Amino acid sequence: MKKREEQRGRLKTILLTIASVFFVLFVIIPLTFALFDGPQRGNVAKIPIEGPITGNGGNSFGDVAVSSSDVVEFIESADEDAQIKAILLEINSPGGSAVASDEIAAAIKKTEKPVVAVIREAGASGGYWIASAADHIIANRMSITGSIGVISSYLEFSGLMDKYGVGYQRLVAGDRKDIGVPLRKLDDEEQKILQGKLNRIHAFFMQGVAENRGMKMSDVEKIATGEFYLGVEALELGLVDQLGDEDTAEKYLKEKYDLETIEYVVYQKELGFLELLTGVVSDFFFNIGEGMASVFVKQTNQMWV
Repeated sequence: MKKREEQRGRLKTILLTIASVFFVLFVIIPLTFALFDGPQRGNVAKIPIEGPITGNGGNSFGDVAVSSSDVVEFIESADEDAQIKAILLEINSPGGSAVASDEIAAAIKKTEKPVVAVIREAGASGGYWIASAADHIIANRMSITGSIGVISSYLEFSGLMDKYGVGYQRLVAGDRKDIGVPLRKLDDEEQKILQGKLNRIHAFFMQGVAENRGMKMSDVEKIATGEFYLGVEALELGLVDQLGDEDTAEKYLKEKYDLETIEYVVYQKELGFLELLTGVVSDFFFNIGEGMASVFVKQTNQMWV
């Protein structure tokens, strides 16, 4: 009995020691580096624009979205930093809110620093609206680029409701208050109203591209069908300036703005203390589980991926 208690005591001591080591390695040290790493210094601001574009950066259909408020703040901050000589936008976005896209494009045009946009997989719709405001656009030859159009579609359930005997009791003050409600069909006049608003936003989009790219409005109208173009096609149409990637952008920046070296300062949303703690604690427990389990699992099965 006494021997068994001694064994339990040793096991507890070993487990506490292992837990303490993991806690220091995966919580204390990462948190210290995250909080006291100091300010980044460099001569080119890199601002990622990844995912759907919204005003607040909330989730969009399961994807983490881009916040126009954050991006505008990053652009303004980079513009005020005397050490920053240029701004690089890394764009990989299918588009999003017209208002949010316009806000970012407006901030780009206000900055006094040169702005280069690199379109990786997608710079479509609102993503291209933003890119068009840059001084120079580089796109991957196979990227999805352009898609200069506006969409406002939704599912309409009136037929399904009729089938199951479900009714829509309409009570409004203002005859057009429930325009676009999916529980009833649009009438002809409502379709005209909504289409008119889409057409006006489309006109703003085309006007912005024409001004930003130095193109004739008539030329933009011909290609502003909503169709997306491959990067190589976008180059032929004058929607981008060059084909390539980030290395191409670095070479361009060095030659165009006489920069001997490129040192990036990445602008991204900073996590607060609680967010950092949550992240590193999650990693801590994952690594504990992975570390202990591997002692037993990896010896019997080497086919894990």
